[in-house]
Amino acid sequence: MHGPFASLAALQAALDAWREEYTADRPHQSLGMAFPASRFAPAVSPLPLRVPPQLATASAQQAEQPEPSSAGLPAAVPDRQEAPLTAVEADRVVPSSGNLQVGGQQIWLGPALADRKVTIWVDETSLHVLLDGARIKTLPSRLGLPELARLAASGARPAGPSPLLAGTGTVVEVERTVNACGLAGLAGAQFNVGYQLAGQRVIVRMDGTQMMVITDDGELARTMPCPVPAGDRLRLRGARKAAASPAPRSGPVTVQRRVSSRGGIMVATQKIQVGLIHAGKIVTVTAEDHSFRLIVDGQPGRVVPRTTTREIHRYKAYAAHPRPGRR
Repeated sequence: MHGPFASLAALQAALDAWREEYTADRPHQSLGMAFPASRFAPAVSPLPLRVPPQLATASAQQAEQPEPSSAGLPAAVPDRQEAPLTAVEADRVVPSSGNLQVGGQQIWLGPALADRKVTIWVDETSLHVLLDGARIKTLPSRLGLPELARLAASGARPAGPSPLLAGTGTVVEVERTVNACGLAGLAGAQFNVGYQLAGQRVIVRMDGTQMMVITDDGELARTMPCPVPAGDRLRLRGARKAAASPAPRSGPVTVQRRVSSRGGIMVATQKIQVGLIHAGKIVTVTAEDHSFRLIVDGQPGRVVPRTTTREIHRYKAYAAHPRPGRR
């Protein structure tokens, strides 16, 4: 509309034209790209009055019961009542903005998912977004029974079981990509899973109080205390039921250490003396089950019996920083 208008009649004509365009010529995303006018039609006959079963009075229930038959014939079976609608599912295409709207509730998915087809599972409590069958987001639902009924009338289907896993949530696994610093994200925080796994896709298995990091080939790379409470694990992004326990990583582990000014290094909390002559050098240590094999200057060195069973957390040696005043 444009203004100012010469008269009230001109203003009314402009309002009528705008209303006609808004309701009959402009598709709406919330209606599945339909027109609002298509949702209204004159009633051919008065709609029958439907009383919810929970509001039926005791007298009405007694009146509906069949009278006992003197001939001993079986009583008529009342018609089966339709179960109330509690959850629905609807397929939607994510718009280019990444901001999807369902039943009046906005869902931010991001432009990265633009033009992707997702499934919305929603009831009065929770709203879940599924992509290719996997749950990618869960939000508190802001839809009530009237909104769910409107979604069902516009094409939504009755929903299946909730995408949330059933159970206590003590044995759950998720997939994560380890960043360049050896960190993986869980429950809004970053946790160190190992520098040697940087850039890899790993499976994080949470079982009781323990958390296991599993590589793509199914081997156990690390075990550590689980930082996510059992009650919160089912709501993690991509959470699924855990598979069988992984096998421990096979073969020796190779790490690097810088020899200190006193000629020593430390691997898995075990001190190893390399020699003052090698101070400042980078040595390679092959950690086996019962020994440490040292390689200094590219040549095999000592073999030291391993006296510790502690886990190795650091795999790479870093360059030494010069002290102030030295050149």
